[in-house]
Amino acid sequence: MRCPKCGSGETRVVDSRDATNAVRRRRLCENCGNRFTTYERVEVLGPLVVKRDSTREAWNRTKLAEGVRIACTKRPISSVRIEALVDGVEAQFIGSGRQEIPTSEIGTAVMRRLRELDEVAYIRFASVYLRFRDVNGFLEEVERVRRPARPSEDQLAMEL
Repeated sequence: MRCPKCGSGETRVVDSRDATNAVRRRRLCENCGNRFTTYERVEVLGPLVVKRDSTREAWNRTKLAEGVRIACTKRPISSVRIEALVDGVEAQFIGSGRQEIPTSEIGTAVMRRLRELDEVAYIRFASVYLRFRDVNGFLEEVERVRRPARPSEDQLAMEL
């Protein structure tokens, strides 16, 4: 492993721990003394992602995580929760055994999880994913989020 600071290939593992779907390793550069963290994940050949224009590309966890991180920028959401959201979406689709997955399904799964996590992040993600044609489409989505969900029969019974 090369040191990100000096580029030396002489690094050693100082600490190793299990992380969610990975192994977290603290490393020390023998050359400059820099400490840094790496994560090792099992590389699973995931399904192909079918884009809107029908092109296909390999599953890219980094691209998925970056889209979620951008939506969560300046929101009180920890990186651990973002990683958990990405892990959940990835597990849903990679574990499905399907060869191809449309981006529409991936986007819908991310939006569902984001809405539960943070409404502002949800609206940010939706504004890119849903490609609003005008401000009215955006406002309609904001209104959908603002409207309280209809109470279930159990909730109504509890109020009586």
